Amino acid sequence: MGEIGPYDVVSAACDALVAGLDGPALRRLAACTRAEAVYDVPDLLPPALEELGLIFHPVGSVAGGEAAARALAWRMLAGELTPRELASLIHQRFGHELPLVEELALLDDEYDTIGYGNRTLEQVDAEVTAEARRLIQHFEPATDTSIRAAKRSGLTASVGSVHGLED
Repeated sequence: MGEIGPYDVVSAACDALVAGLDGPALRRLAACTRAEAVYDVPDLLPPALEELGLIFHPVGSVAGGEAAARALAWRMLAGELTPRELASLIHQRFGHELPLVEELALLDDEYDTIGYGNRTLEQVDAEVTAEARRLIQHFEPATDTSIRAAKRSGLTASVGSVHGLED
């Protein structure tokens, strides 16, 4: 999604090591200096994610967009985002182009008409929450402890869409 830069990826790799994850590729990624990160992260990230059992999604891929949307849905359901923030982020990043999240983009439009129609904020929030649950319904996070630790450290399956990384 272009949300984080190479320095943030290195920081997340360090957090993953502190959280108890380990592996040669992860250590190489965590060892990058700020000067090296811009150049080395695109090559080091895919093997580090593979080592952790995570998937690297190329920037702009449908699979990457869907993974990012699911990660945002998880964040909303965890209380890190409001329903309105989720709908807005989805609409801003994907417009009406990603079929998996089309309903959330439409619901973002609904927020703009609250007060002019017969729908309340609570009703739209409830629909966004239901849609977020639908997004993650068949996509439960792995129970493997390495995946949970990677999620806590910030290395998630959607991290492939890092700003500056190319296919």
